[in-house]
Amino acid sequence: MVTRLYFSAKEGGERSVCLTFAFLFLLLAMLVQVVREETLELGLEPGLASVTQNLEPVLKKQGWDWALPVIKLALRLGLAVLGSLLGAFLIFPGLRLAQTHQDALTLSADRPLLQLLLHTSFLSPLCTLWLWTKPVARDFLYQTLRRSVTSYLPSEGAFDSLRLWVLVALCLLRLAVTRPHLQAYLCLAKSRVEQLRKEAGRIEAREIQQRVVRVYCYVTVVSLQYLTPLILTLHCTLLLKTLGGYSWSLGPAPTSLAPAQPSDTLISVDPAEDEAQQTAAQVAGALGSLLTPLFLRGVLAYLIWWAAACQLLSSLLGLCFRQHLVAS
Repeated sequence: MVTRLYFSAKEGGERSVCLTFAFLFLLLAMLVQVVREETLELGLEPGLASVTQNLEPVLKKQGWDWALPVIKLALRLGLAVLGSLLGAFLIFPGLRLAQTHQDALTLSADRPLLQLLLHTSFLSPLCTLWLWTKPVARDFLYQTLRRSVTSYLPSEGAFDSLRLWVLVALCLLRLAVTRPHLQAYLCLAKSRVEQLRKEAGRIEAREIQQRVVRVYCYVTVVSLQYLTPLILTLHCTLLLKTLGGYSWSLGPAPTSLAPAQPSDTLISVDPAEDEAQQTAAQVAGALGSLLTPLFLRGVLAYLIWWAAACQLLSSLLGLCFRQHLVAS
């Protein structure tokens, strides 16, 4: 709804910003999907392979073998379009986060611990990106550190559970520094009043009151922009744990998820049931064979990784804009 308000604005350039970054994130989402699993282990390739494997026997019976590549391409295009929309939604929250982060650092100049938490929270999307970068995370842990501190390293299967715990901890860290960010935005009212008083001419008290009220009324939108990426990441993490078949335990690795083997039972029904129940059973069986944990792992991991990438890119652009363009 907030993005729709920005997009409907005829003045100010918000619509151009939304369209530009939507197209930019569309290109980046397409580039991400061509990265090999040896570099970025999102699990999209095994997930799409399980979908096509389950669909192949059903389509062969109908003589629709040609539809398999089309379905796989449609799924990839759908993920790219979803990434483009997500990037357009998160561009203004990222720009706002850069503003409140810089102002919060200025207000907490005499509190080094709070500044450390603010910097860690701001760079938390970068840590999320590293978690799924195989040469940085998994290979670094299991090839370099294992040689010296093997007793303190989790097993390879527990690395996925450890990754979930790190995501939850990063979300809680960003939630813990919500108040300094919102307070930094509210302090804009004071700076705007001081800037207004420096202007030449007579200033009415009503104009000063309007500038202060605008800041306090808009704080709800700022809160939404700050908390929405956090809630999105946390919910996708919990869905990844539940639908992906992961566990919170750091013990031995669970059994590998083999794609569900399609059979005639997916489309067989009880003759005693009516037509509506038979259709519902067929649809439920088809969805159960397509939305496998292996496929959901890839999709949810892609959403978490992509949301972190959008947040990091938009917030860094916001810092660059404030430090260079505004200063000049």
